[in-house]
Amino acid sequence: MELNGLPKPEGLYDPRLEHDACGVGFVVHIKGKKSHDIVAQGIQLLVNLEHRGACGAEKNAGDGAGILTQIPHAFFLKQATALGISLPAPGEYGVGQIFLPREKDSIAEAKKLFARCAEDCGQKVLGWREVPTDNKDLGESVKSVEPTHHQVFIKRGTNAADAVAFERKLYVIRKYAERVIRESGLPDRGLFYVGSLSCKTIVYKGLFISSQVLDYFPDLRDPSYESALALVHSRFSTNTFPSWPLAHP
Repeated sequence: MELNGLPKPEGLYDPRLEHDACGVGFVVHIKGKKSHDIVAQGIQLLVNLEHRGACGAEKNAGDGAGILTQIPHAFFLKQATALGISLPAPGEYGVGQIFLPREKDSIAEAKKLFARCAEDCGQKVLGWREVPTDNKDLGESVKSVEPTHHQVFIKRGTNAADAVAFERKLYVIRKYAERVIRESGLPDRGLFYVGSLSCKTIVYKGLFISSQVLDYFPDLRDPSYESALALVHSRFSTNTFPSWPLAHP
């Protein structure tokens, strides 16, 4: 089986024909006021969408679930300061939610390659944060392909005139890094995946059932994690194979 969870074409099966049938939901403050309550409501909506998702032979192995929010600046400012990372004002930096390999040497090399890609695009990596996770409730089939979770903070470069230009740069960095690492000799490089990379939004996702997201990511319980919107997704793999990258759009 390939590292991304999809087998090679065989018989009538072809991974190019995969699609899914999922449950999605959206919570937003009509006046754009950020709060932790919006995030909490989004998580509750996700839990309520569990019937739109699916699980495997193990009752604690889901097809995937996740939540997209605005970047919670107050939360990240607190976390970055504790790590000795100096964050600029909102909009002047982007945050990447990234799956990395599990071995220390591979993690370090993947970070090095990613930083090089960012620098090639005129942007500067300010630092990394390992995302706290708790996988005790996940099925063994999910744990066997579980990546490590890291966030990267990227400062807007002088060649990005505004937020729109910066978003384009971040998109290019994402695609560039994915190709560089995919073509490298890095062990377990198939675990590398950029879940989100933006100066506006961030995605927390994984190969879960809907009710596992909050326990897996303690970040989402922090009162300083605030957003004016929450987009949630509970995945139902129809003719697809569940995988960590496909857990959330």
